[in-house]
Amino acid sequence: MPQIIDENSRFDAPDSSAPPHGTAVSAGVSAAGPSGDLPSPLAESNVGLPAHLRDLTERARGYVAAASSANTRRAYAADWTHFTAWCRRQNLSPLPPNPQVVGLYITACASGTASGSAAHTTKRGGKPDSVSTIERRLAALGWNYAQRGEQKLDRKDRAIATVMAGIRNRHAAPPRQKEAILPEDLIAMLETLDRGSLRGLRDRSMLLIGFAGGLRRSEITGLDLGRDQTEDGRGWIEIFDKGALLTLRGKTGWREVEIGRGSSDATCPVAALEAWIKFARLAKGPLFRRVTGRGKDVGPDRLNDQEVARLVKKTALAAGIRGDLPEIERGLKFAGHSLRAGLASSAEVDERYVQKQLGHASAEMTRRYQRRRDRFRVNLTKAAGL
Repeated sequence: MPQIIDENSRFDAPDSSAPPHGTAVSAGVSAAGPSGDLPSPLAESNVGLPAHLRDLTERARGYVAAASSANTRRAYAADWTHFTAWCRRQNLSPLPPNPQVVGLYITACASGTASGSAAHTTKRGGKPDSVSTIERRLAALGWNYAQRGEQKLDRKDRAIATVMAGIRNRHAAPPRQKEAILPEDLIAMLETLDRGSLRGLRDRSMLLIGFAGGLRRSEITGLDLGRDQTEDGRGWIEIFDKGALLTLRGKTGWREVEIGRGSSDATCPVAALEAWIKFARLAKGPLFRRVTGRGKDVGPDRLNDQEVARLVKKTALAAGIRGDLPEIERGLKFAGHSLRAGLASSAEVDERYVQKQLGHASAEMTRRYQRRRDRFRVNLTKAAGL
C-alpha cells in the first residue's frame, strides 16, 4: 500500500481535471438514477434514425436490460454511486478508469472509510465492507466502465490485484451460510399457517415447492402457470399424475426440475400447489401473487422474491426452530436459501440426483449445501484407533 501512495503523491493536491468538492460528476459519469437503470451500450437518443431502426434500438435496449437481473442492476447502480461519491470527496475523477484510484477506493472500503466526508477519510469509524462486497463493487466498476465505452478496467494491475490479495488475506472469513430447514422443521413451519385462508394456501405451497424443488427464491416467484405467458417469468409448471414438472431458466440455460407427490397430502408439494391454484382460481400468468382485499382476493401482480425470505424467516421463528438461540440471532439464520439447503441436507439419495435438482455445475458446490447430512458420519478419530 505505501508503494501505491508514493506513486500517487499527485493525489495530495486536487487535479485540475477532477470535480471540486460538493459538485456532481458530469452527465457521462453520473450514477444510475433512482430507478436502478444502468448505462446502455446503445446510443441514448433515437433522433435522426429511420423509424424501423428506432424500433430495433428500443428492442435492443430491452435485451440489454434482460441481460442481468433486477437485483444485479440495482446493486451495480448503487456501487457506481458509491464509487463516484467517494471520488468527489477525494477530488479525484472516476473517468477514465485508473487502477491506482480504484486501489485506493477498495482500501477505503476495507478500512471503513469509503463513506462520509473528506475530512474523515483517514479515520476509522464506518463499517468496513466484507470481502465479497468489495469483489462485487469491483465487478460493478468494470461493468459500468465497459457500458460507458471506456477502456477496460484492468483488475490484474498490481495497484488493484495486490491490494485485493492483501484484503482477502487479512479480512476474508468463512461464509455465513443460512441454516438448513430440515423436514421436521418444515412440517412445524407449515403448522403455523392458516389452511383456511388464501394467504395460508399460497404460503404453504411456496414453502413445499421451494423445499422439494430445491429452488432459489427468484425461481419460486418467477414461475408461471404455463409457457410463454408473461415477459418477466423465469419458468412454468406442468402437473401430471405422478408429480409436477418445473421448467426453469437459469444463468446457464434451461433446466427441468421434477417434484414427485409426497407420501401424505398434508406434506405433498403437488397437492398444496393444486389447492392454491384451485381456490385462487388461477388460469394464466404468475403462479404466486399478492393476496388482497383482506385476504379474500388474489391480485394480478407477481410476488417479489424477497417475500420468500420473509416467509421462511417468519414461519421459522413462529415454529420455534433453533429456540436455543436469542431471537435476533435466530432471525439472521433463516432465509430463502434455507429451503434449498434443507433439501440437499436431508435427501438420502445419490449425490448426482441432488446436484441435478439444484442445477449445480459441480458436485463440490452441492456438497457445500449438504451442511448437516454428512457431519460426523465418518469418524476418522476412531478409524485411526483412538
